[in-house]
Amino acid sequence: MTGGSTPWPGGAEDLDHARTGAPLGSDDALRERLESAVDAVDAPDTVFAVSRSGHRTLHCGGTAAPPPVAREDLRYEIGSASKTFTGLLLAQLIQRGLLSGGEPAAACLDPGRRTDPAPVTLAHLITHTAGLPALPADFYVRALPAWQTNPYGRYPAERVIDAFLRRRTRYRPGTRWDYSNFGVAVLGHAVAAAAGTSWEELLGSHVLRPLGLSGTALRAEDPKTDAAGHGKDGRTRTLAFDAGGFQAAGAVRATPHDLLTFLEAHLDPAGSPLADALRAVRTPVLRRGLGHRHVHTMAWFRHPTNDGPMYFHSGATLGQQAFLGFRPDTGTALVALCTRRFRARDPFIATAYALLAED
Repeated sequence: MTGGSTPWPGGAEDLDHARTGAPLGSDDALRERLESAVDAVDAPDTVFAVSRSGHRTLHCGGTAAPPPVAREDLRYEIGSASKTFTGLLLAQLIQRGLLSGGEPAAACLDPGRRTDPAPVTLAHLITHTAGLPALPADFYVRALPAWQTNPYGRYPAERVIDAFLRRRTRYRPGTRWDYSNFGVAVLGHAVAAAAGTSWEELLGSHVLRPLGLSGTALRAEDPKTDAAGHGKDGRTRTLAFDAGGFQAAGAVRATPHDLLTFLEAHLDPAGSPLADALRAVRTPVLRRGLGHRHVHTMAWFRHPTNDGPMYFHSGATLGQQAFLGFRPDTGTALVALCTRRFRARDPFIATAYALLAED
């Protein structure tokens, strides 16, 4: 493995899952690319998984001893890539007529509250245009004692809601893009309040169960099946991620196969019970940057390729990283996961992005 690590015997697994009857080993070049990607990441556990027109190819490996459960069957923390699930859920609730997206978030959270002249709406929150900072102002003070172990767990839902209701936005909602975990966390609480149902149940009933994602959850449940994260050194184990009051912004953990199923639904909306919502989250809602290169949808970052757009989102926790992406032009979906905390000059995101962009 890279970085001078010694590979453990049996530490890499090549798996082909011929969902469309394609023969094993039909794309040797792809499997070689996945093997190179796993080696480049240099993490205790790494999975690169590709679905191409429904045919799945996975390569798993790592610098740590193989876990008791195969790496492809573990559930991994996906951090901010959870926002793709949140965006799809909001789109589905809008498509079903349960919400419009224009609801003021403060009114959902505090129905007796006087409406602001320029309210922050659910649409502002999901598109990072609410004028909110990345995290609440007092988050750092509360999180500092557990900064290396459990910072989000020290900031529960009640504090997220209270911080939002007391906030002063930095600019008029809808006029500027600033990525905000705070904003998407608030969105989750506002949607749950409007629906009178917990966020976990909303996600389960409107997204996870309809898509058949039985290997996806919002919290660690079993150390045998939940992948263990590691620090920057690639050796020190980290605690399972506790999202605290930020569930909608980063709590999802899932198996590689569930994540491929999630992405395959985006590639082929017509065959899904969430067809209209899946089409909606492909639609650009804002453009920014030089030449409007940075295009955003309700759930995804969208960049151009020579043959069509690619959609992607990355995420990280204290000990794991994730990259999800898909390309309608090639019928390709990519899931990349690793159990090592982001560090300076980390190769993980660049490796995953390049693999999808150059496909």
